Amino acid sequence: MSINPASRLADIAPFHVMELLARARRLEAEGRDVIHMEIGEPDFPTPAPIVAAAQAHIASGRVFYTPALGLPELREAIAGFYATRYGVDLPVSRVVVTAGASAALLLALACLVEPGGEWLVTDPCYPCNVNFIRCFGGVPVAIPVDAGSNFQPTVEAIDRHWSARTAGALFASPANPTGTVLDDAVLAGIAGRVREKGGQLILDEIYHGLTYERDVPTALRYGDDVFVVQSFSKYFNMTGWRLGWLVVPERFARHVDVLAQNLYLSPSSPAQYAALAAFRPETLEILESRRAEFRRRRDFLAPALEALGFLLTAKPEGAFYIYADCSRLTDDSDAFARRLLETAGVAVTPGLDFGACAPKSHLRFAYTTDVERLAEAVERIRRFL
Repeated sequence: MSINPASRLADIAPFHVMELLARARRLEAEGRDVIHMEIGEPDFPTPAPIVAAAQAHIASGRVFYTPALGLPELREAIAGFYATRYGVDLPVSRVVVTAGASAALLLALACLVEPGGEWLVTDPCYPCNVNFIRCFGGVPVAIPVDAGSNFQPTVEAIDRHWSARTAGALFASPANPTGTVLDDAVLAGIAGRVREKGGQLILDEIYHGLTYERDVPTALRYGDDVFVVQSFSKYFNMTGWRLGWLVVPERFARHVDVLAQNLYLSPSSPAQYAALAAFRPETLEILESRRAEFRRRRDFLAPALEALGFLLTAKPEGAFYIYADCSRLTDDSDAFARRLLETAGVAVTPGLDFGACAPKSHLRFAYTTDVERLAEAVERIRRFL
């Protein structure tokens, strides 16, 4: 008698963009030139001070395990970052260094999700968040969001979707795929409402630092009972280093420590020593110049897409995505994206990956390549249309 895959896998869909990326790579191997606007990865190299710090650590030869919660000095640096950037006094005991933001989300959900418990998420949203909830036996409950709420949840929407089985909510600001940001007052209201209902709020803030009209506050400003997920991947340009962090309410710190010990022992030692240089003034200067470049790219691409016939109903205030309504041009964004790749050599992500709320009429464009390549992509799309 053979063992079958666990039944939970039936509800976990593949990440379709990865299949599209694989096809794009095969086309490149055949000699085709492909402009990549599908993957959420900055094209900038890791800043030199971070690389130098890693090299020095590796050269020492003392590349050993660290505590499960992370290097004490890195946890202190993260807490100091919250003090200087956000004006938030964060005890080091609440900071957990993790093996990427994905591990931070997994730790939080492993700590909180009970089988059958419901968790509110937005639709559209980053698909892995939904699948992580399912992995622990939880039930994601989608809150459809659209242009009326800037593709973000509201207090009223939480009230409508909350039930006796609801355990909490997992939201993101800035959000993937929309690039939208929660209004400060709305974020404060959401934190308060979830607290009133006896639930737990988790905020995905991995695109913090990449906002273009203003710096947005962390959810930690609105209570010390919020879980916050952060990453060294996006703003800090350390995707391949696989390092993130989780801020936990004090009463959960020991439980998360035990989970980390069991799930992955400790984060990468070279990555942690590298990240010690991430908060240096010379590194932050590099990162801020790159933020300005991302804004330049957004400000080029957004009107260019509108001129082609796309509708920008989501205001891209952060991250490096534009979530565009393509209903004027096609009634099937997935087929459109596949034809665009094959015919024009431009890779974009169809809405299929992000939920059930109008996926066929939306495409996600990542402006993670330089303006010259973006201009070439726009011209190829124009010819394709």
